[in-house]
Order: sequence, then C-alpha cells, then structure tokens
Amino acid sequence: MPPDRAWKKMKPPSSSSASSSSSSSSSEECRNWLELPRDVTVSILQRLGTIEILETAQKVCMLWRNISKDPSMWNSIDMRNLGDLHDMDYDLEKMCIHAIDRSCGHLKDINIEYFGTDKLLAYITQSISDEGLSKVAAKLSLLEELDITLCSLSKESLEVVGRCCPLLKSFKWNQQWYATDGLSQTECDEEAVAIAKNMPELRHLQLIGNQLTNDGLQAILEGCPHVVSLDLRKCFNVTLSGNLGRICAERIKNLRHPDDSIDDYGFVADDGSFDEGLDIVYSLDYIEDDEVDDDIHDDGSFDDDSDYDPTSLY
Repeated sequence: MPPDRAWKKMKPPSSSSASSSSSSSSSEECRNWLELPRDVTVSILQRLGTIEILETAQKVCMLWRNISKDPSMWNSIDMRNLGDLHDMDYDLEKMCIHAIDRSCGHLKDINIEYFGTDKLLAYITQSISDEGLSKVAAKLSLLEELDITLCSLSKESLEVVGRCCPLLKSFKWNQQWYATDGLSQTECDEEAVAIAKNMPELRHLQLIGNQLTNDGLQAILEGCPHVVSLDLRKCFNVTLSGNLGRICAERIKNLRHPDDSIDDYGFVADDGSFDEGLDIVYSLDYIEDDEVDDDIHDDGSFDDDSDYDPTSLY
C-alpha cells in the first residue's frame, strides 16, 4: 500500500495576488504573435512540414500566407510518407507539385519516398540546368537510361553525361522544333556530334524536334554503332534519302522518320504545347486570399494569382 499522504487545504489567493494573476493572464491572452520579427516567424514556420504549411499555417493570416509563398521556405521539401496512401485525405503528388512551384527553381533537397512517380520526377527535373545535370551525372556512373525531354542543354553537358555514364544505352532528348535560319550547319550538329563522340554504347536514341542535319546523323551512325532504335520525328533538317537513308534502313530496326506522326507521344514538338493526357498542373495554390483573416492586411510579398483545389482531380 502506498504511504498515507497529508493533504493541506490551500488558502484562496489574496485579492492582490488574484489581481496580479488576472493581470498576467490577461497580458498573455493579448499577446500578438504577428508582432514577432519576420525572421523569427519564418524560422517557426520552417519547422513545419509541407502538409502542415499548405493545410493549416498559411490559412491563419495574410502574413503567414505570404511567408509561406517565399521561395526560401521551399529549399527543402520532405514529404516522405510512412502511412497508407489509400487512407489519406491528401493528394500528395499534387501538393508536392505545388511546393516545387513555390520553390521557384531554388529546390535543393526533396524526399518523396513511397509516393514518387515517373511523372513527378519528370516535373521536378523539368528546369534542370547544365551545371545541375553535370553534377548529377557524375554520381550516376551505372546509369543506363536517361530522358531529359524539353530541357535546353549545351553540348558540354552532353559530353559530361557521356563521359560520366559509360553504360548509357537509352537516351531521350526531345525538344520543340524551331526554325534554324540563324544557325550554321555546324551549330545545328554540335549536340549530335557530342552524342556521337561520348555515348558509344547507345542502343536507343530519341531526338524528337532536334536541329541536327544529315552530317550530324552520319556522325551518330559512326560513333554509336549499336543503335537499333532511332527516333528522328520533327527533325526537319534531316533528309533520309540516298545512301544515308539506305544505311539507316539497313542498320536501324526501329526507325522513325522526320515526318512520322507524334500522336503517340506526350507533347507537341513543333509548338511546345502539352497533351491534355499528361495531366500536369503547373500553377497551383491552396486557398484563395479571401479565405484568410480579413483583419490582417496583406503586405504584398511573394503574392501570386494561382489556385490550388485539393478536391479537384488532375
């Protein structure tokens, strides 16, 4: 049995102490969190996760909403999911795309463990730079397949990819076609030559909308002797006739010609638009500005006109 405890009857607080306590309580209740320095508020909000910011914090007031739109808030996005995706009320992929948009290209670290998809990865890397690709390639020496569709890259970055990824067997570099009246033939072929000189183990090569000419194609055939699948749709500087056309027909098992249809592909290579079937949302926001506290005035920082509806489907 536990030992007996002696309980003392507490005296009611004196009027002076009660008054002091009431005054202290009143003071605490009236504390205005909006008077905190902005950097302190930012530090507090950065400790929240992506879902907490989008679902809760940014709805509190216009100040917090604007801070949540600051690209520096989204340098790191950790959305690893350890629960059951089927039991969640959130569309993690849509929320992640929105968070990526808010980073405005400043994203340094992202975790999409357990819910990442090919489409989401493609969206994350859509604006990758030459420098970024070169750094990534240096860490992927065993890479065998690479798709960098709709990314503008230099011949130098292609050379780095080829040198750093010697086992590369499938390479897709698709672009939107544009007229090359101001470019010399050498300029049109420099990327093709970079591929030919640095990716000798390629089996599959897709260059939709590329500017290469017959000379660039000839370089690829000589430098990449194992290619069995070659997609040249919308490569209108290439003419597959004569001896070059014959060589392609004999060596390439799956050859797509410049004028072949691209209806089976996900984007229109001659005007840069996307098929509706891709269902990628580019500009999202979680709430309307009039849903937050009207008593708090917007300072205009990091404002946007986008809208995110968590109940809508892609």
